[in-house]
Amino acid sequence: MDMTAASASSAEPARSTASKTVYTCPMHPEIRQDHPGNCPKCGMTLEPVVPVIGEDDDSELRDFQHRFWWTLPLTIAVFVLAMFGEHLHLMDVGAQTWVELVLSTPVVLWAGAPFFLRGLQSVLNRSPNMWTLISLGTGAAFIYSVVATLAPQVFPPAFKSMGRVAVYFEAAAVIISLTLFGQMLELKARSKTSAAIKSLLGLSPKTARRINADGSEQDVPLAEVKVGDHLRVRPGEKVPVDGVVTEGGSAVDESMLTGEPMPVAKAVGGKLIGATLNTTGALVMRSEKVGEGTVLAGIVQMVVQAQRSRAPMQRMADQVSGYFVIGVLTASLLAFFGWGLLGPQPSWVYGLVTAVAVLIVACPCALGLATPMSIMVATGNAANQGVLFRDAAAIENFRKVDTLIVDKTGTLTEGHPRFDRVVAVPGFLEDDLLRMAASLDQGSEHPLAAAIVGAAQSKKLVLDKVDGFDSISGSGVKGTVGGKALALGNAALMAQIKVPVDALQPQADALGKDGASVMILAVDGRAAGLLVVSDPIKASTAAALATLKTSGLRVIMATGDGIATAKAVAARLGIDEVHGGVKPADKLALVTKLQAEGHMVAMAGDGINDAPALAKADVGVAMGTGTDVAMNSAQVTLVKGDLRGIAEARMISDQTVANMKQNLGFALVYNAIGVPLAAGVLYPFTGWLLSPMIAALAMSLSSLSVITNALRLRRSAEAR
Repeated sequence: MDMTAASASSAEPARSTASKTVYTCPMHPEIRQDHPGNCPKCGMTLEPVVPVIGEDDDSELRDFQHRFWWTLPLTIAVFVLAMFGEHLHLMDVGAQTWVELVLSTPVVLWAGAPFFLRGLQSVLNRSPNMWTLISLGTGAAFIYSVVATLAPQVFPPAFKSMGRVAVYFEAAAVIISLTLFGQMLELKARSKTSAAIKSLLGLSPKTARRINADGSEQDVPLAEVKVGDHLRVRPGEKVPVDGVVTEGGSAVDESMLTGEPMPVAKAVGGKLIGATLNTTGALVMRSEKVGEGTVLAGIVQMVVQAQRSRAPMQRMADQVSGYFVIGVLTASLLAFFGWGLLGPQPSWVYGLVTAVAVLIVACPCALGLATPMSIMVATGNAANQGVLFRDAAAIENFRKVDTLIVDKTGTLTEGHPRFDRVVAVPGFLEDDLLRMAASLDQGSEHPLAAAIVGAAQSKKLVLDKVDGFDSISGSGVKGTVGGKALALGNAALMAQIKVPVDALQPQADALGKDGASVMILAVDGRAAGLLVVSDPIKASTAAALATLKTSGLRVIMATGDGIATAKAVAARLGIDEVHGGVKPADKLALVTKLQAEGHMVAMAGDGINDAPALAKADVGVAMGTGTDVAMNSAQVTLVKGDLRGIAEARMISDQTVANMKQNLGFALVYNAIGVPLAAGVLYPFTGWLLSPMIAALAMSLSSLSVITNALRLRRSAEAR
């Protein structure tokens, strides 16, 4: 009974917190609803904000394929009849008209039904778009042809050609088939943009092995894991959620997040990240973050947010599209009446042909897709490179940045103390001093103590029990180890216990100027040596800064550390401008000052104290190894905590903006040429008119050119 109740209880939170799928528009991310449908602004099919692995997201593609392939033979048949029937004398022209009506009706009314529905929605929503033009163009051609077939007597003689009123069933059918084909290509291309998100989602295991209160174990769905659960991670399994090791030890492959090829050793107290791979050892962990709180879920959300955001350039394109449709409708009416009133006979037939051609050729598909496709492909590529853009504006702005402010701790350096060395005076051995200091520091929770203890353990030194441990706030620690009175701390502590340190002080001062933390160890009232702990500069920092400087960036260090330490680190890295001892408000003021001078400023940091400056900067860059607050304040996160990611982000920014400009250029130039051609401006000189069928093909090819150009970003990333 108890086990059943416990199981039901554990499953209940999973049911209560289960989130429904939210659908949004690729072109208008502000549109969000809890069910599938079409965008009320542009008519495009809504798609899940976060793709769900295993959930059918190709239903529309299959539906369009079904409509396309079933009606394609009818389209070909009506096209052949219209083009060659009269010349081949296959049947009477009157009968041929009726056959074309029968053949084209399923194509237009069934295969084209989704397009007419979207066109109607665009009118009802007062949001003219591409479907407005398609539905008007094909609808006008089909209705005109139906009336010409059923009641040819209502048309004036000028509308008759070769014994019948000219009909355009083939134009309507071919336009529908070509539009279906273009939509199939677009849907396939759009499905590729979610590949990065799906690959991230696929990293998580589906189940976790939970250890129950009575010691029994069971495999449970990942959604049922709660904070505080104890989980077993066997060799070769993925870590299910974020947590901490409580038993055992192993090496964990974290390359999926950090990019580091070497597994990271994990012991009791070590932090684990969900979806990383346990290699050889067995672990028991306590879950600390589950569901949407995990590191992986946060990364997924950032990628989703970036892909669904709207670039300033895209907002401009959206505004242009609204006016564009009105302009095209006006041009279509002018072409119809201009040809009808002023053109050669049969003038109204020419007017109808040109009006329909204008509506089709000017379809704003390419214009609408120009920026979203580039943004979605670029953010997916960036995520694979460990660069997470929060929004499209960050992608556009990064290329304009001329000044980079960097924090020191955790950004330029590792961000946590690491044992550096022992300096022993004559008569003492380095390992003996390290063993004694580590034995004394076992009772301390200070980060510097942890670094010393960790160094001793890594050397497999046997630590002794400490007696009479005493921590002196701000100075150091004292105690007895192996019958020897030990004291470990700064010069103030040594002065307090009257231990002379004159011989060691110059060396301690020199090490301190280099940014290290130096502690003096006294043994039985005598200074025995120095223990040096430092926050090492990241191995990649120097090369990253050199690359950024070469690209023209002005680099400034701003840190809360003392000015002496800051200058020492800056000197080693070749940074000329240094601000030390600054508070969060000072960093914010520095960003504001530089912006007031006309600079585009990026701020790179990892801590809570960096958050205000990260939010204020034109582009805030957070280290993925830093705090959640920093990442929430920034527009860009470097998953690996590696400044080389900034150079990668700038390259992605340059390529993406160039790609968006190319796409907008394709769309605008295409329409600038296509609309006048469709309206017949060349007819007086060449006698040539653009057929509505050719216009439909050109419209589909223009959209395909935009999609193909955007996907070049993927190939560019793969080439790097």
